[in-house]
Amino acid sequence: MDFKFEGNRIYLTGENNAVIAEVTFPDINENLVNLNHTFVDNSLRGQGIAGMLMEAVVEVLRKQNKKVKLTCSYAVTWFQKHPECNDVVE
Repeated sequence: MDFKFEGNRIYLTGENNAVIAEVTFPDINENLVNLNHTFVDNSLRGQGIAGMLMEAVVEVLRKQNKKVKLTCSYAVTWFQKHPECNDVVE
């Protein structure tokens, strides 16, 4: 996937630059972000896009040496299923 990285947001655009997948994780403080939103357009459902977004967030957080607070319900479930990524969870 050709995700775009913009601050505390990772997203994918489709036709006319419309956002078709997105995850947002605004800063709480200098060491902690809030993973608060995951969106995948219906046209992409079932292709693992949301999981790829989570993996991209984990990679970013590891590089930035930050932790994440999970308030997005999808993210909570995903991290429960991927304990190998819990090193970034607060």
